[in-house]
Amino acid sequence: MAGLGGRMSTAIKAKISRMLDRAEDPGETLDYGYNKQLELLQNVKKGIADVVTAKKRIQMQAQKHEQSIVKLDTQARQALSQGREDLARTALERKTGLQSELQSLDTQVKELETQQEQLIANEKKLRQKIEAFRTKKEVIKAQYSASEAQVRISEAASGVGEEMADLGLAMQRAEQKTEDMRARAGAVEELEAAGAFDDITALGSGGQDEIDRELAQLTSGAQVDDELAKMKAELGTGSSEGEKPALGQGEQA
Repeated sequence: MAGLGGRMSTAIKAKISRMLDRAEDPGETLDYGYNKQLELLQNVKKGIADVVTAKKRIQMQAQKHEQSIVKLDTQARQALSQGREDLARTALERKTGLQSELQSLDTQVKELETQQEQLIANEKKLRQKIEAFRTKKEVIKAQYSASEAQVRISEAASGVGEEMADLGLAMQRAEQKTEDMRARAGAVEELEAAGAFDDITALGSGGQDEIDRELAQLTSGAQVDDELAKMKAELGTGSSEGEKPALGQGEQA
């Protein structure tokens, strides 16, 4: 059963593949591939925009940190000048924390810039690839259309196309029917010339065929013989076979 199921599956797949080959239009397939590449290009561009947006947010946050660092440094100097070493220390501690965060933000910005450069390079390569594919696609579509037209013209001229083949089969069937009808007409003419139709007509009108007529003749002859023998016996002339009866007077032999 496993082997039979595998063969059935293979046969079904082969038929489906053949149907798809007939239904597939190379032009539509190429256009679909081109549109999918355009979608991919749009996704890359969207990725670049997202990276740039994230980088801008981090840069804005870094600018705020830089402003806060400058402000805390100024406040620490003012507090120290007024003898508030504790306030100066607190301001410097906050300044140090913001400087550490600022370094982390700068690192993130550099990573995003690197990622942005890679995406831009990939977008450029993909755009060039898509443009080359578009040019090749149009060439292939034009070649396919020309080849398809040439095939149709050749099939129409040589009569090997599917539609022409159907038309050829129809013509063959028409010729065959014509030949059959001509043969039937010839047979009817031959039977008519032989008198077969006259015999059929006679049989229909008289109700007898050749055998019936022969049987009727035999029956009629037997009746005549019986009546002749009876007449001979009545006249007394049946003593000798072949003897003729006497003729009356005035009669000539």
